Amino acid sequence: MSFSFTLQKTKDQARAGYFETPHGRVETPIFMPVGTQATVKALDSQDVERAEAQIILGNTYHLYLRPGIERIQAAGGLHTFMKWEKPILTDSGGFQVFSLGEKASRGTLKPAKISEDGVEFTSHIDGSSHFFSPEKSIEIQRHLGADIIMAFDECTPDQADAKYTREALDRTHAWANRCYQYWEEKKRLNIYGRYQALFGIIQGAMHPALRQESAEFMTSLNFDGIAVGGETIGYNMPGTAEVMSWIEPLLPQDKPRYAMGLGRDPQDLIDAALMGFDMFDCVGPTRLARNGALYHGQLETAGERPTFVSAYPKGRLSIMKQEFATDQSVIQTDCDCYTCQAGYSRSYLHHLAKTQELLYYRLASIHNTRFMIRLSQDIRAWILK
Repeated sequence: MSFSFTLQKTKDQARAGYFETPHGRVETPIFMPVGTQATVKALDSQDVERAEAQIILGNTYHLYLRPGIERIQAAGGLHTFMKWEKPILTDSGGFQVFSLGEKASRGTLKPAKISEDGVEFTSHIDGSSHFFSPEKSIEIQRHLGADIIMAFDECTPDQADAKYTREALDRTHAWANRCYQYWEEKKRLNIYGRYQALFGIIQGAMHPALRQESAEFMTSLNFDGIAVGGETIGYNMPGTAEVMSWIEPLLPQDKPRYAMGLGRDPQDLIDAALMGFDMFDCVGPTRLARNGALYHGQLETAGERPTFVSAYPKGRLSIMKQEFATDQSVIQTDCDCYTCQAGYSRSYLHHLAKTQELLYYRLASIHNTRFMIRLSQDIRAWILK
């Protein structure tokens, strides 16, 4: 099996569809939990499956450094290594070009050295030096064995001026072309003989003409899907909407659209779906869970545009507040996650969070992960209705 995308219905710019991969079908819009180091933090594969996740992410940079590609290959690939037999998407490591540079500017790492050939960077683990070229990024992802892989790109900060953004965009386009050619040379297969879909990434910071140019370039290559990257995506939702307004008319209808790193707050998912995105991912739900913020609220579809309604700011219940110390109700009575259905009370979760018991991280992460996946399912149902 290769990769195919079917657009089922649109409502204004919002889209509902599905794509097929060697490890199964994924219905869109879809929130994708992030498994940076071959694990969605605090959860095992059964927890993630029970949350009805259809696809998860792995991180090329982190898995390359630890445990190393050889060990994952010896296990038969990332699916087998982490006991997850549904689809996986891996990023390219390109975001580290930006994030490692930011850390270096604060004096914690040597600056990443960017050239036309690729990026030389320093490991955050032991300070060793490494180099990613577009071809090496694809080869690492071939060994990981993901169903969807990403072209190597340079994630451009919002404040980048036109000159720097121009140079970064030229590199990103040249690297995308090299990724595409290498993917073609390898017959679009991973080392285990299964098809890998390749997505290109639109960059261009906050420069409309450059974003449009990037959209035209990425869609000119026969990628299986199109992603939108850069610092603003997901981090700055008004900026994300602005970028999408510039490029949406240029995007093909018959390919999935992926907003990289978007999905910290419930309203973000709704807004992104209304902009025309099909796929979103973010470490936010599990990170917020670990820090005591539990999602609460629901999708409201009575008006012209769906919105998120909650009794708590940003839809986050702060479980460590004293008001929950004796509250015997579950996080949310109509939530179908395991934590709520099993009857774990706010009082108990408050106690676990206060004492930093390990069980808290699992129960809280189950709730937040299922919450965001269910919200994406509710958005899909609204589009199809």
